[in-house]
Amino acid sequence: MRIAIGSDHAGYDLKCHLIETIGRLGHEAVDLGTESTESVDYPPICAAVARAVVSGDADRGIVMGGSGQGEQIAANKVRGARAALCNDLYTARMSREHNDANVLAIGGRIVGIGLADEILELWLDTPFEGGRHQRRVDLITAIEDGSA
Repeated sequence: MRIAIGSDHAGYDLKCHLIETIGRLGHEAVDLGTESTESVDYPPICAAVARAVVSGDADRGIVMGGSGQGEQIAANKVRGARAALCNDLYTARMSREHNDANVLAIGGRIVGIGLADEILELWLDTPFEGGRHQRRVDLITAIEDGSA
């Protein structure tokens, strides 16, 4: 799997760690920034990650910041992105099973490295259930497209 990944300064250390984890899990990481802990605005980085996923240049995306909240919001502004803030295992699993989330948001100041590895692995390995959940994802898409 090809995974686009980006963070702001607050998520930088976790991003660097997760790039290694992605490789260890046998996937390819595409680093879209930032390159240090120097203060940076996250919206363009998160949009780049989401655009990579929506365009098919990446299979999934990951965005990180201090809380992950703003990063999730920014990624979700890209049509076709379904970014989910997952700072625990339950929301990581549910975001994939029920929402077919294609971008994972994590708070670098909230989630420790060990838990982040578990969240990432679970999120990558969990399939979308489809069925009644597909109908709901389609309704979300209709809202996004302005047809509902």
